[in-house]
Amino acid sequence: MKARMLAIVLAGLAAGAHAAERATLANGFALDCHHHAVVDGRMRLYTTADESNYIEFAPAEVAAFEAVPDPVAVPQPAASETKPSGLLPLLSSAGHAHNLDVELLASVVRAESGGNPLAKSHAGAQGLMQLMPKTAADHGVTSSFEPQQNVRGGAAYLDELLTRYHEDLALALAAYNAGPAAVDRYHGIPPYHETRAYVARVIREFNRRVMERERAAQASSQRASE
Repeated sequence: MKARMLAIVLAGLAAGAHAAERATLANGFALDCHHHAVVDGRMRLYTTADESNYIEFAPAEVAAFEAVPDPVAVPQPAASETKPSGLLPLLSSAGHAHNLDVELLASVVRAESGGNPLAKSHAGAQGLMQLMPKTAADHGVTSSFEPQQNVRGGAAYLDELLTRYHEDLALALAAYNAGPAAVDRYHGIPPYHETRAYVARVIREFNRRVMERERAAQASSQRASE
């Protein structure tokens, strides 16, 4: 089965940094930042210590700030579980079932969990594709830390989002990260640094993997013709 063709538009979005604060916005969305300050009557949420990157809000749009605790250590999976070869059968099966490019799923896994099936975020997302409990339940996942179930559920959810946003990969990824409600509210990628960085990171990795695959195929074809 040939994977669906996706319209990919890579925006110039910077990657995030380690967060020290969490801002709760008036709309209920939580956004991590390094620190914040009021500048010219606007609330700036800085994503880096050197203040080279930030996102601005009206003060009324930010409800509260809280310190972000140090990351909680999680048990490390066996080396074979984090290697691409160990995940490939799971990604290939899920990709085939939902007509998704295996390299896209691999890119999402890398961005979400780094290949750690026991990963858990501060918000409660779990496993390889960082499924929230409700999303997992909606897709028949009973154990998000079980790699096969997690990848199957994550692929099904990404498939739904791509269908919802008419194969627009950037919007589907934004919804995967921030939720469909945020994408619909802003009629596009929400103006959240974390979400914009996530979309750019996944698409950049997907493009890299696809180009790598194409180069390998060309080299193989050239060798066969010699």
